[in-house]
Amino acid sequence: MDADEVLEKIKKENVEFLRLQFTDILGVVKNVAITAEQAEKAFEEGIWFDGSSIEGFVRIQESDMRLDPDPDTFTTLPWRHSDERGMNTGRVICDVTDTDGTPFAGDPRHVLKQTMKEAEEMGFDLKAGPEPEFFVFEKENGKATTKPHDRGGYFDFAPKDLASDLRREMILTLQEMGFEIEASHHEVAEGQHEIDFKYGNALATADNIATFRTVVRAIAELSDLHATFMPKPVAGINGSGMHTHLSLFEDGENAFHAESDEFGLSETAYSFLAGLLEHAPAITAVSNPTVN
Repeated sequence: MDADEVLEKIKKENVEFLRLQFTDILGVVKNVAITAEQAEKAFEEGIWFDGSSIEGFVRIQESDMRLDPDPDTFTTLPWRHSDERGMNTGRVICDVTDTDGTPFAGDPRHVLKQTMKEAEEMGFDLKAGPEPEFFVFEKENGKATTKPHDRGGYFDFAPKDLASDLRREMILTLQEMGFEIEASHHEVAEGQHEIDFKYGNALATADNIATFRTVVRAIAELSDLHATFMPKPVAGINGSGMHTHLSLFEDGENAFHAESDEFGLSETAYSFLAGLLEHAPAITAVSNPTVN
């Protein structure tokens, strides 16, 4: 969609507030809400904010930064649909821009865009398919605990897996927002779950992961539960991960495949694997700096 189409949808779907979403350097989802009347201004001029208050962005003397909405990411939030006045809430993912109009070098979305551009110049299209895992814990007096919501184990079914209906609500909400869900199941640890959605290009998948985390947490909260993607919330039991299947396509064909190879892998695939191994320490320093 372009900006004009989004503005039309905002009117048609009675959107009252529009949440401008982005992530900090650690992937934590941030947002600022504007009224529907300000949406046109947001698309034309962007919305300014204090970047010095965002983890990993800028120093206080460089605090002015701008959010530029990507109209193709617009959707409404199903759990915020139709209050008594029939109004809805929308969401759009943004790129972060410096005061001089250039993309902010520390914006994770911009970094990924640049990497995808490099791959495109080499003739490749990068695809990613994630398998996000998460825990659901009970709450006491409004605060999260580490008491699991159910006592199920890997691939268990009700009554041991008490979260089947909860996962169902999460999946229906995700589907309403355009996700193509492939599978869901209980994971190994008590209170641990996995929901898998279809692969896509790397940027769309990264955007979807940010949306996925927001949806899972919101639906859990509506049931007075707490969902967390923390890798190791409880010592001594299985932690959560996010297997991510990566593939390169060249002219619409899988660039990793070679019929003649012993393992069915092309030279490109071997080079890709070597690159991941070479850069694993640096990747880990950014993505896994602590236990959680």
